[in-house]
Amino acid sequence: MAEAKAKFAADIAAGDGVEDVFVLADKSMAHKRDGNPYLNLTLADKSGQIKGVVWDDVARIAAVAQTGDFVRVSAQAGEYRGALQLVVKHMIAVPVASVAPEDFLATTSRNVDQMFDRLKAVTDTMSSKPLHALMHALWGDPELVRQFKRAPAAKMMHHAYIGGLLEHTLSMVLLADKIASHYGGLDRDLLLAGAVLHDMGKTRELSYGHSLDYTDEGRLLSHIIIGVELVNEKIQSIPDFPPEQAALLKHMIVSHHGAREFGSPEPPKTIEAVLLNYIDEIDSRVNAIREFIAADDPDASWTSYHRLLARHFFKGGPEASNDSP
Repeated sequence: MAEAKAKFAADIAAGDGVEDVFVLADKSMAHKRDGNPYLNLTLADKSGQIKGVVWDDVARIAAVAQTGDFVRVSAQAGEYRGALQLVVKHMIAVPVASVAPEDFLATTSRNVDQMFDRLKAVTDTMSSKPLHALMHALWGDPELVRQFKRAPAAKMMHHAYIGGLLEHTLSMVLLADKIASHYGGLDRDLLLAGAVLHDMGKTRELSYGHSLDYTDEGRLLSHIIIGVELVNEKIQSIPDFPPEQAALLKHMIVSHHGAREFGSPEPPKTIEAVLLNYIDEIDSRVNAIREFIAADDPDASWTSYHRLLARHFFKGGPEASNDSP
């Protein structure tokens, strides 16, 4: 019988004693100045992650579980350099059958089937016959659709929960549709198709059984390469798909991170690709900030310091809303 968690990571405070089950999201061995080893841990559940450290009995504890396993830890919560940290005294592996999966994977708060139906309704309005046929080929692949409805959009930064990829994709498609109506001379269908396909490779880049991590294929190829392969596969099933349109669409995928230093093999070289990069940045950044605000002290007017974005965020008045399309 599955055992419910007593306390989630987000509810732990400095001074708490912790005796609970987590996913071992990461572990790494390091050494103190005197040469003795210690173990850094990242423990996770659906509420988020918490760092841990093992000072004693390091070799034995390091050997009890692998990354991605469920573990029961006995620990004391404290603060280190302004961040919460668990000092782990004991850790054992826990069988998958003994835990409740819903405690460990966060899920979108929105209705997945309704989001998917709305996305299909927009793609059905494409006037380009080849791109309309490509969307039909995508949505006619039951296994791909099943994965697309479940996949997260990232491991940590934004939409990092079950259904996050669909939520992110729908939001981007709706933004792209609005932007395409604002600027004249754009290829609306190409922009929409790029928004649908830009992160489709994450269905295979990420694993999301009971924890979020990268697959071997994802680490070796990245979602960009996987996405291009997926598009190639679907295009081959469509007779007389225009080669130039195929190249422009694949360029949308390979350039959507905006620059080589951010993982794109090529920077955006069409107006549609430039817009896709900015639409992706807008949607991912807004979601990440909202998630950060939601996890912060609800009684404070300002958030704690966001290290990656290097700022505090003002939370606004009581009328502020996190609703999105």
